[in-house]
Amino acid sequence: MQYHKAVRIGQDRARKSQMTLFTHAGFAMLTLTVKKSQGTFVPVGEQEFVAVAQKPEGWITVIVDEEGYAKAQSKNLSEEEARAIFKKAVDAGISEFKGQVKLV
Repeated sequence: MQYHKAVRIGQDRARKSQMTLFTHAGFAMLTLTVKKSQGTFVPVGEQEFVAVAQKPEGWITVIVDEEGYAKAQSKNLSEEEARAIFKKAVDAGISEFKGQVKLV
């Protein structure tokens, strides 16, 4: 797949995840739109899972694909706030991601 096509598809998928997270958090931003697989760039996956991750600046709630690539994230929050958003998303039917979240 050509890089620019992967970016376009990945942007569409990440925007959808951004809107999903926005409904639970009130704010969400895009993170990754493409990932590298077997030496080539491909769009982030279509599936949506939710997780909480810690960054040096604070905690975030993220929507990730099936491999853990973050497609959308909340702003930096306290751990309690991030987990409350996570719980809302799980209660709404989004599955928990239990693996390693990939933010870059």
